[in-house]
Amino acid sequence: MVGRAASNMILGLDIGGANTKAASADGSFAESLYLPLWRGAPLKEALDDLAMRMRPHEVAVVITGELADCYPSKREGVKRILEAVEASFPCSLRLWGFNGFGWSDPLELAAANWSASAHFIAKEIGDCLFVDMGSTTTDLIPINGRPLAQSSDLARLMKGELIYTGMLRTGLAALLPWVQLEGRRFPPSSELFAIAADAYLAVGAIVPEGYTCDAPDSGAKDRDGALRRLSRTVCADLDELGEEGALSIARQAIDRQEDMIRSAIIRLLEEHDLGQVVAAGLGEDVISRAADGIDCVLISETYGKKISRVFPAYAVARLAERA
Repeated sequence: MVGRAASNMILGLDIGGANTKAASADGSFAESLYLPLWRGAPLKEALDDLAMRMRPHEVAVVITGELADCYPSKREGVKRILEAVEASFPCSLRLWGFNGFGWSDPLELAAANWSASAHFIAKEIGDCLFVDMGSTTTDLIPINGRPLAQSSDLARLMKGELIYTGMLRTGLAALLPWVQLEGRRFPPSSELFAIAADAYLAVGAIVPEGYTCDAPDSGAKDRDGALRRLSRTVCADLDELGEEGALSIARQAIDRQEDMIRSAIIRLLEEHDLGQVVAAGLGEDVISRAADGIDCVLISETYGKKISRVFPAYAVARLAERA
């Protein structure tokens, strides 16, 4: 798509703390870039590159990166991210807040990507529990015919509609308060020795190219590297623990994560009298397994895997198209 003229293109952007995602309203383009803002990732340069390649007529934006701790406050984070977007795209811009494209306070834009997805799903599918699992977090949004309420990350955490567990970046200690090995149950190290990506890579659920974040030890993003990191979570070397021991830790972490998501799904379905789950994101398959026995629609089956993995960017582009 390099150099493509797209005068009528609407491009959606979802700018997060770890990843910036982009998708066109027609679904022909979808891309996710690992840009850890807290490490000074070149957001402006990445946006400049997108602008040059895609040449959109209009850009619709949702923001979640304002929470990155490189910013002293959410308000400052929103301000600096918007400055980068406005400098990169000399075209019409639409910014989505909790209640849509109409907003008065920039803080309404903070962490509003779930709202764009939910508004789009409400129109396309209707009542459901929309679950989107990314590299870092899992959103669980009840859609039940009522207006979607404005809700901050704090409020959503308190209601169980935001769980800080993701397919790649979640630390193993956050998933496993206890490890079972050699007939003993004990707490692992709380050091950031391994992450969820190591567990999924070790068991073959993702390929090395899917490990699209930093490894805790900055080491190899291959199966051997993952097994070494998993071994360290119980203060062992791989030679000491053995491959089967490391794989056992991986399986326990994956099972625990699925249990966390399943419990949240069941509780929210019951609380909101809903009968269907709609799954999206990098962890779409994890959601599907967690929702075993529950009617579950996969976004990838309608829109494709690439769109599923950048769904808020696609949703906000489609909402701009209809505005």
